[in-house]
Amino acid sequence: MGNSGTDTSLQDRLKKIKEILTSPDILTFEFSSLSGKKFAAVYLDGLADKNLLGELVVKPLRAAKTDEDGQGIAKLLASPEIKECKELQEAISGVLDGNAALFIEGEESFYIIGLKNPPGRAVMEPPTQITVKGPREGFTEDIKTNLGLVRKRLKSPHLQVKMLSSGEQSATAIALCYLKGVCREEVPWQIERDIKANKIDLVPDSSYISSFIAKHPRSLFKHCASCEKPDIFCAKLCEGRAGIIVDGSPIALTAPYMIVEDFQSAEDYYITSYRATILRALRVIAVLIGVLLPSLYICAQLFKIQLIPVKLLFKIASSVSGIPFSPSVEMFLTLMVLEVLNEASIRMPKYVGLALSVVGALVLGDTAVKAGIISTPAIIIIAFSAICLYTVPDLVETTTTLRLLFLIVAGSIGLYGIVLLTAYLICYLSSEQSYGVPLLAPFAPLKEGDLKDAFYKSNLYAMKKRPRSLGSQNKVRLKSDKE
Repeated sequence: MGNSGTDTSLQDRLKKIKEILTSPDILTFEFSSLSGKKFAAVYLDGLADKNLLGELVVKPLRAAKTDEDGQGIAKLLASPEIKECKELQEAISGVLDGNAALFIEGEESFYIIGLKNPPGRAVMEPPTQITVKGPREGFTEDIKTNLGLVRKRLKSPHLQVKMLSSGEQSATAIALCYLKGVCREEVPWQIERDIKANKIDLVPDSSYISSFIAKHPRSLFKHCASCEKPDIFCAKLCEGRAGIIVDGSPIALTAPYMIVEDFQSAEDYYITSYRATILRALRVIAVLIGVLLPSLYICAQLFKIQLIPVKLLFKIASSVSGIPFSPSVEMFLTLMVLEVLNEASIRMPKYVGLALSVVGALVLGDTAVKAGIISTPAIIIIAFSAICLYTVPDLVETTTTLRLLFLIVAGSIGLYGIVLLTAYLICYLSSEQSYGVPLLAPFAPLKEGDLKDAFYKSNLYAMKKRPRSLGSQNKVRLKSDKE
């Protein structure tokens, strides 16, 4: 009679779970031990590892001859990750997370067994942060793999990892990482508060979290940096930043953020300081050219034609003669064609995209020039501008929008509009902060010590202290016995 009651209790629990988890990929496996004790394992097909379930759970319990309580049975399990629970909601969360819930006949408590083995790709070099020198490992979409890559490089007891969750329906796992004693204490607390303050159904990527922690979500400028390489991530943690790793995203976030970070490359720290300084200066010049060159060309044609050298002026005059559009309209039309080709080449299949690029560059461009719709200088300027912007890929979204804004003001009020918009952007950026750190640091306010690793890079021994702009608790990062 007693056995019948306990068996009914086990079936009642399974029935309650099936009423909530109605999807057919939620599987239940019932089995018994040699002593007759009954068990039931509930797991999600595709996320839980069935082989581990059989080897670590089913096999040892089936061979058990003793009729022990829950604690004794738990000792028979070969899994290193076992959690005892009593609330049914914990079982549902555990199963949806990819683990298995083990129910035991006659026992009120049950166990969540770590068997999660989600499909994923191998660690490889990220496509957007390729380096000739230095590590080539990149983050994947699995949060445990990413944390392992971080722990592999930072074998420090001060590395703190706080697990959070976001998404009412997705319950996406988020790892908040920081070095205790190096990062300012209020930064991880504020990031955690900002993440928890936003309730959303689904968090599929770290870009959602980036919007959550932005001071002004509608701002043109971001408030946290992104990276796909664990060596960059660890270096920023050691400088005093906090890092965010989101399950399902290969792009990690770091905060506080300074605009100068995007002009720095991981390879800068693996080559000589002279070469790194030249490359950084080149990136700054390229971005300025990419943003301002189209608008300055329009301005020179419409309002200040004397800015163009005489010989070049004759070349441009012969090219634009017969063009039915004004310089502003012509530049906007050329820019629109470039953006359409760029978007289409990205979205279309690989081989079709290659053919589209050839057609767009050779056929459309050459035909438009011969037909007298677009001038050759306009095509050259827009193409060169686009190439320049991609020298700093992390700022492409912002600089592309800025280029359009400068085109509008240049075509409307000329050089005066360019100066006004530049002054407004400088004032706006000077007032913007990311967790207490100005976006224009270390230039506004000026931190002379931090300039050693800004738009130019000093040698390693010259950067003995962490950036003052970040307000790190432990200010010294390099101690040398040579001194």
